[in-house]
Amino acid sequence: MSQTVDPLPLGDPDPATPTTQPTGARIPTTPTTWVRLRPLVMRLHFYGGMLAGPFLLIAAVTGLLYTFTPQLDPIVFRDELKVDQVGDAPLPMSEQIARAMAAHPEGEVTSIRPPSAPDETTQVVMAAPDVPTDYSRTVFVDPYKGEVRGALTTYGQWLPIRAWFDEFHRNLHLGEFGRNYSELAASWMWVVALGGLALWIGYRSRTKKLRRLAVPDREKSGRTRTLSWHGSVGLLVVAGLLGLSITGLTWSRYAGESISDLRTSLSWTTPSVTTVLSGETPSDTGASHHDSGAGPAATDALTPEQALRGVDRVLTTADTAGLQRPMWLYPPTAAGEGWRVEENKRRAPTRSDAITVDPGSGQITDRVDFASWPLIAKMTNWTIDMHMGILFGIVNQIVLALLMVGLITVIIRGYIMWWQRRPTRHRGLPRAPRRGALSELKPIEALVLIVVIAAIGWYVPLFGLSLGAFVVIDAAVGLLRPRQSRSAPTQAA
Repeated sequence: MSQTVDPLPLGDPDPATPTTQPTGARIPTTPTTWVRLRPLVMRLHFYGGMLAGPFLLIAAVTGLLYTFTPQLDPIVFRDELKVDQVGDAPLPMSEQIARAMAAHPEGEVTSIRPPSAPDETTQVVMAAPDVPTDYSRTVFVDPYKGEVRGALTTYGQWLPIRAWFDEFHRNLHLGEFGRNYSELAASWMWVVALGGLALWIGYRSRTKKLRRLAVPDREKSGRTRTLSWHGSVGLLVVAGLLGLSITGLTWSRYAGESISDLRTSLSWTTPSVTTVLSGETPSDTGASHHDSGAGPAATDALTPEQALRGVDRVLTTADTAGLQRPMWLYPPTAAGEGWRVEENKRRAPTRSDAITVDPGSGQITDRVDFASWPLIAKMTNWTIDMHMGILFGIVNQIVLALLMVGLITVIIRGYIMWWQRRPTRHRGLPRAPRRGALSELKPIEALVLIVVIAAIGWYVPLFGLSLGAFVVIDAAVGLLRPRQSRSAPTQAA
């Protein structure tokens, strides 16, 4: 297939186009790899924009809203989080827990967060039958008076406002089905971002403006001006978008399983302590040391009183062992297990040391320090916390907000560019990048590309399925088009 010349800025004279010598003779040139690949990249960029663009826009808007929430919860729920007056000494933790259980007998204690500052309350987290799946009831206790200052429905560590926006960003409050939207957005984001980056660099190279990669052409008008803003802003946010795409996929429903399997096979999983006590060693039960976290499958369930036995001794041991707050205490769930105590400081510098404590003796039976984690496990935690705006505090939130604003403008300008390609002499939809881009590659190049895309589609299934569906529909539309339309001059994007 011969190369075509774009009538618009992206289609400035192509290096592959045969050149005309002064004598008038046309000397054919061999298209470079990029020239052969460019129509396919353009087509993928178009697919991604049309298919995943709306989902990316929703994710960007909900993500932008989420970045404002960390400061709201401490203001709105100050009564629950803070005490009125700091006392001389806190009550024993066992007594604080007993006050919480008396106020909320419907709940079963699953974890405890001791105060991290003198004016903070103790948080007693409970599983309760009347809270939604994956949520908990957190009871806030004044550690000095034992007064229950309130109870909130929480999601992990998140209080209600942040939990609401977290779920809104994650699944639009549509449950497991809603997670497909965010996974589809994350699956396509890196494809669209890398494709757009390549197209933008190629365009600036052809127009001799490589030094203006990050500078829009303000002096231009129409589609050229829109394109320059689309490309330059996209360049500024592309690295952040790639990070958000990768970390988003780690939480996803389907691709997340592939990533989890990969981490397990490469021993990149997050290590954690075993809760098995002496007399029932990991080798006896088949559990691997520093691996499962929950310990072996002990079957003798404990009563609430048995599970919470020794909590004061456990807390003293944790403090003596050098664990710092914020920390979380997890009671055993079965006979033969100890308490799991974990630091959880997610803001840099992070702390995640963990120990297991025998509630009877107060002895530490296992310990895993954050310093011993594999580098990939550390990086996974750090990148996830960056994605959530936690790692660097307010600076992290501002960067995320700017990324989301940048992404929103890039998406909107992408649709504006598409609309600006509409026919001017008659009604009709804008023309899409031409079909048949794969046929312009060499056979070996096409084969390698198909294999790579198929492999990616296997491990990132929503990308593979959506791309396959789009290709089939697009091919069907192409076959059904009137002959005169198919025979009209092609126009590259």
